[in-house]
Amino acid sequence: MPSLKDLKNRIESVKSTRKITKAMQMVAAAKLRRAQDAAEQARPYAARFNAVMASLAASVAGSDTAPRLLAGSGKDDVHLLVVMTAERGLCGGFNSSIVKLAKAHAEKLLEAGKQVKVLTVGKKGREQLKREFDNLMVGHVDLSEVKRLGYNNAQDIAKDVLGRFDANEFDVATIFFNRFQSVISQIPTAQQIIPASYETEEGASEASALYDYEPDEEAILADLLPRGVATQIFSALLENAASEQGARMSAMDNATRNAGDMIDKLTTEFNRSRQAVITNELIEIISGAEAL
Repeated sequence: MPSLKDLKNRIESVKSTRKITKAMQMVAAAKLRRAQDAAEQARPYAARFNAVMASLAASVAGSDTAPRLLAGSGKDDVHLLVVMTAERGLCGGFNSSIVKLAKAHAEKLLEAGKQVKVLTVGKKGREQLKREFDNLMVGHVDLSEVKRLGYNNAQDIAKDVLGRFDANEFDVATIFFNRFQSVISQIPTAQQIIPASYETEEGASEASALYDYEPDEEAILADLLPRGVATQIFSALLENAASEQGARMSAMDNATRNAGDMIDKLTTEFNRSRQAVITNELIEIISGAEAL
């Protein structure tokens, strides 16, 4: 049985830990509001941009003059997986859920005889993937010094990916991230960005026929498709940022509650031990007095 001093030290240690987790929870809550607002404000723009791109893509589908980013390289032998995770831990299963989805996708491709390349964004994903797929890693983007995500960060990643595509380093690119739903729910998502894939809304092809484009659709797509890749990456980064803070807030809340429960148990054990010590001392005093 631990001594009273040991129990007291453990209680003080857990109380210090609880202060840290409570502070981290409050910081995450403050950051979550900003990150959630940014993610939600970006969704309407991304949705409308995708709708316009889907309409344009539908009008040139199957054309020999379709841009390469839309038509692809004509094969799907080499796949680039862009895995986006956090730079820091202590956010529950946020990073692990993304890595798990990316691993499953990579293993499925490898079993099918495809070549897989991995580009990581965020230190935590890189650390986990390096254990099994170190030979597949082709690059890493460090955002640890970025205090607030901006479109320029997405553009830098997009330039890297597009440069690799222009150099024929891969045929298909897919990004992996967590889509923010609520503080306790983040959805691991895989989204193909090259060749560009846009869901055509009902009636989009009919609506596109009402417009004449100057220049033509192919020229417009050639200019917009690279921006589309950057927009999809930026949207994923914002969703990830909100998901990370939501997951951290939930994890730190659970840690704070668990610390409180541990303190209660240790306090009860401390009181019982102290009572046992006092009882033994009284028994010794009484026994000594009777002996006299």
